[in-house]
Amino acid sequence: MEFDCGEQCAAGPAGRLIKLEDAEGLVLAHDITEIVPGQKKGPAFKKGHVVTVGDMERLARMGKRHLYVLEMSPEVMHEDEGATLMARALAGPGVEAGGPPAEGKITLVASRDGLFDLDVERLKEFNQVPEVMCATIHRHTPVKKGKALGATRPIPLLIRRENVSAAVAVAEKDGGLLTVRPLRPLQAGVVVTGSEVASGLIEDAFAPIITKKMQALGGSVMGVRYAPDDRMAVTAAIRELLNLGAQIIITTAGMSVDPDDVTRHSISDAGGVDLIYGLPVLPGAMFLVGELRGPQGRVPILGVPACALFHATTVLDLILPRVMAGETFDRAKVADLGHGGYCQNCADGCRFPVCGFGRGC
Repeated sequence: MEFDCGEQCAAGPAGRLIKLEDAEGLVLAHDITEIVPGQKKGPAFKKGHVVTVGDMERLARMGKRHLYVLEMSPEVMHEDEGATLMARALAGPGVEAGGPPAEGKITLVASRDGLFDLDVERLKEFNQVPEVMCATIHRHTPVKKGKALGATRPIPLLIRRENVSAAVAVAEKDGGLLTVRPLRPLQAGVVVTGSEVASGLIEDAFAPIITKKMQALGGSVMGVRYAPDDRMAVTAAIRELLNLGAQIIITTAGMSVDPDDVTRHSISDAGGVDLIYGLPVLPGAMFLVGELRGPQGRVPILGVPACALFHATTVLDLILPRVMAGETFDRAKVADLGHGGYCQNCADGCRFPVCGFGRGC
C-alpha cells in the first residue's frame, strides 16, 4: 500500500507499508517503540535497522503486522544526511556538531568559551526554506565549551535535495551562521567615584562587584582608584590607569544628572570618543559606553550608574561581554537594546541569562 506523510512531505510518497512476513532485508523508516509495563519504554528497533528473520518473532509479539519501509527517489535524501549537511553549514567559528544525528536532529555546541552570536535575519531566512528548521539560544549569551547552542533537522523523514541545498546556501554565508566569538582577557582599571567613598566614610562595594563580573568572563582588575566628586580628580584617576596599561576602564557611580555627578564629563576630559550616554535599558538607563584615547591606542570605557550596587543584573551584564568580544557600539546598536531591555526583577530570584532580559537585541 503506497502512502505519504501528509502536507509536510512535499516530495510525495515517502515509503511503503508492507506485511511483516515480507520485510526481511528492508530498512525501517522510523523507530519502533517497545513498552514493557512497569519496566521500560524505548526503541526496540532504530530507524535505519535492516530487518532480519530473527526480528520477526519479537516484532510479532509487539503487535506489528505491517512495517513502514523507506523507498527513496533520487530527488530526496534521508533526514540524517540532510541534518549532517545543514549542521556542517551552520557551524561557524567556535561551533561544532555535538554528535551524529539522533532521530534526524543534530545539536550544535560551543567548541570554545566565548560569546554566542548569529545573524538573526539570516536565521529567519534559513527557517523560511521549506522542510528545514534551526532553533538556537539567544545571541550575545556568554557560553562555555560544550554548551548546547541550538539544533537543526529536516522536518520530514525524506527531504527534497533542493531544499537542503537552499538551506545550506543560506547557512554557509560568511563561514557559518552560528559563531562563538572568543572573549579577550582584558585587564580593567576601575575608578570608583564619590566623595563619601574616597574619604572613607562608607566602604566601597563597587570594586568587588566589577571584579567578580570581569573574572566570570575571563578578565581581571589590574587596579582600583578612588576619586571624590571632582571633575579633575576623576579625570586624573582615569588617565593614571590608562598610563599603567589598563585595557578597559570602568567607572562607577556619578552618572546621573545631579550637579555633583561629574563622571561622564571627566570621561570626556580624559579623552573619550564616540561616547553614548543613556541606554534604553532598566536598570541602567544612565549607562555610558564608548572609547578612550590611551597610550596604546583606543580602549573601551564603561560608565556604570549606581543601580549596579542594588541589582544583580543590569545593563552592564548586557554590554560587558560584547565589549570583551571586541564589539563597539553606535546609536543603532544601543537602540536595539530597548526590546527586552526591561528587567522584571523576578520575585523568585534572578535567572539571567535564562530569561528575556536584553534578549530582544
